Amino acid sequence: MEVTNTGISPWWDPAVHADRRPFLMARARITRAVRDWFAQQGFVEVETPVLQVSPGNEAHLHAFATDLVTPAGAHAPLYLRTSPEFAAKKLLTAGEPRLFELARVFRNRERGMAHHPEFTMLEWYRAGAPYTRLMEDGAALLALAAEIGGVRHFAYRGHACDAFAEPERLTLCAAFRRHAGIDLDTLLPAPGAAADLAGFIAAARAAGIRTAPDDTWADVFSRVLVERIEPHLGMGRPTVLCEYPVSEAALARPKPDDPRVAERFELYACGLELANAFGELTDAHEQRRRFELEMAEKTRLYGERYPLDEDFLAALARMPEASGAALGFDRLVLLASGARRIEDVLWAPVAAPSA
Repeated sequence: MEVTNTGISPWWDPAVHADRRPFLMARARITRAVRDWFAQQGFVEVETPVLQVSPGNEAHLHAFATDLVTPAGAHAPLYLRTSPEFAAKKLLTAGEPRLFELARVFRNRERGMAHHPEFTMLEWYRAGAPYTRLMEDGAALLALAAEIGGVRHFAYRGHACDAFAEPERLTLCAAFRRHAGIDLDTLLPAPGAAADLAGFIAAARAAGIRTAPDDTWADVFSRVLVERIEPHLGMGRPTVLCEYPVSEAALARPKPDDPRVAERFELYACGLELANAFGELTDAHEQRRRFELEMAEKTRLYGERYPLDEDFLAALARMPEASGAALGFDRLVLLASGARRIEDVLWAPVAAPSA
C-alpha cells in the first residue's frame, strides 16, 4: 500500500476510502434532504462568488489572498471568501426574500478535529423574519440530519445530545452566572459608554480565569466563554446561546429592549458550535464604524487588515429587515454520521503540510 511521506495512507487509498465511504454516503443523503427542506420552505438556492473584494472584517478571521490579473495586465488583490454573507445580503437588497447557499468557504490558520481550511457553510436568510425564527430552523435542521443519518443522539468526544429535543435557550448573562459565577449583566456597557475592563478582569480572576496585562474586554470575554461556558453547551439537548454583547456581534442589530446586547445566537450540540445567527444590522454607517474597529484590532494583533467592501455597505443601506444564519455543514454531518473528525466527512480533504 502506497503511503505519504508522513507514513499515513492518503485519503484516496482504496482501503482508506472504503472506511470513510459510509460517512460520505451519509453526507450525500443529508445534502439532498437539506436542499429539499429549504425548497419546501420556499427558499431559492443561490450561488455567489468565491472571489471577493473583502473576505470579511472580523479581527480574528484569517483569509487566503490572491491576485486578479486583467486581460490588460493590471493587478487587483482579491480574497477567497470566509463566508458568502456579503453577497447574500446584496441579493436580499436585490429583492430575494428567502435564500440559501451550500457555500465552499476558506479560513486560514484553522485545522483540527473540527476545523478545516476549506469547508462547507450552509447559510440562509429570511427577509422580514425575527431572528428567533432561525432558532426554529436550526432545531429542524438538526433533527432532519439525525433522521437521515439514522441516529437519535449525536455523540462527540464522549458527549451525547438528543438531536430531536427542543433546544435550551440560554442568554450569555445566564450562562456566565451559571458556569463561571460572573455577573455579566453588571459589566455590560451602556451604548456609547466605556467598558469596565478592570471590573471584568477582577471578576474573571476571582473565577479562576487567567488574564494578561494587555487583555481587552473582548479578550476576557472570549477566554471565559471558551474555558467555562462552551464545554457545558449542548449536553443532553442542543443549546441556543443568545443575546451576545453588542461588541461581540459585529454584524447584528441591538435588541430593542436592551441595546447593550445584540440579536445574535449560536447553536451548540455536544459542546460543538454548529451555527451562528443574527438579526441583521441594516445601519450602514454603524456597520462601517464596527468594521473599522475590527480592522484596527486586527492590525494591532496581526499586523494586517482587509479592505471594506464598499459595494456591500451601499447595498446594506437599502437592505430590508432580515435575519440570517450560518451553519457548519461538515460539523452537522460529522455528528449525524457518527464520524470522529471533520476530515472523515470531506470527499477530498485539503493536503496537510508534511512538516
